[in-house]
Amino acid sequence: MRSTLSDCFSIDTLRNAARRRLPKGVFDFYDGGAEDEITLNDNCAAFRRVRLMPRVLRNVSNIDLSASLFERPMGLPLAISPTGAVGFGWRGGDIALARAAARFNIPYTLSTSATASIEEIADQAPGRHWFQAYILQDKARLHDLIERARVADYEGLMITVDLPVGGKRERDFVNGLAFPMKLTHRNIGQFVRKPLWSLNMLMKAPPTMPSLAGMKALSSDSKKMVSVAGRNYDPAFDLDGLKALRDRWPGKLIVKGVCHPQDVDAILAVGVDALAVSNHGGRQLDTSVATLDALPGIVRATAGRVPVLLDGGVRRGSDIVKALALGASGVMTGRATLFGVLAAGEAGVDQALLILQDELRRTMQLCGATRLADIDRGLLAAVDSHFSGATIT
Repeated sequence: MRSTLSDCFSIDTLRNAARRRLPKGVFDFYDGGAEDEITLNDNCAAFRRVRLMPRVLRNVSNIDLSASLFERPMGLPLAISPTGAVGFGWRGGDIALARAAARFNIPYTLSTSATASIEEIADQAPGRHWFQAYILQDKARLHDLIERARVADYEGLMITVDLPVGGKRERDFVNGLAFPMKLTHRNIGQFVRKPLWSLNMLMKAPPTMPSLAGMKALSSDSKKMVSVAGRNYDPAFDLDGLKALRDRWPGKLIVKGVCHPQDVDAILAVGVDALAVSNHGGRQLDTSVATLDALPGIVRATAGRVPVLLDGGVRRGSDIVKALALGASGVMTGRATLFGVLAAGEAGVDQALLILQDELRRTMQLCGATRLADIDRGLLAAVDSHFSGATIT
């Protein structure tokens, strides 16, 4: 595995390593998006549309990458986004992600659909933890999960608001993917071609999703064109429901899935502590706006009242610089670190974070910025004309 990682010098090469290791249907589950995958691809393309305008003749021998969020220090302006079902790609993958996050002194977000429990993460990967809550129809279970996160001393509760119903991820339908995974005539050839993964995953007890264990609608049915999480989500959840959760949760409350500026004031009035601009990685509503394009409008609407995080499409250190220049307090990465853990477990997550750390430092040096506070719109070329038609006021 070391030789594999030594060849991984970018997030894209980690993605390729994960693809080589996993059966096609399993890799497609993590890599794919909704419908035509326009939003999935546009999240990354949005960063490529923005150009840097570097400053020169500055002393950049010492670069400070340290950041802070909620008045607590961070090693990087980055948090790991919630990613579900990781253990089906790498057994113990959720704990690997959390341990790597702790080493880099950044927050880790545990998904409701994770293959590790709230308590396992707290016990086996001490660090800065957030719990991402899907708004389940089973409110007793939802409230129990939130209480368990409080008892386990999680810093933040992240409410995902962009999933009233599940998206249509067609790669999964084509591959006949189901949880728990089973051998069928449609996938047996894929599993045979990946014997190491298959022996580990199919010959031992399969991973489980502890937070969702026992829910009747959990098993996937390819005839129903809706994601697993979507069938358990409450489409009636609204601002009143968010207020109720704010009253229930004493820690930091982060709302993830905001793209429209006109939603900001009502959400902040509830007493939210941070917003995450996100379109669920392009996995739910296809043709939704790229998150980098939506970011400036959310930053303007927020007007400094709470931190704004950018989630979606971050694959390079220069992407982090661009997000910060447009007003983000930091970024969240889902697939970048996910590809790392799928490729090589905990060492792969370390490699993903090292890549982003190195590229962020190098980009700042080449742009003449020695601190994160030096990164602003002045480092971007023609930024106003680029975003003039992409944001809603």
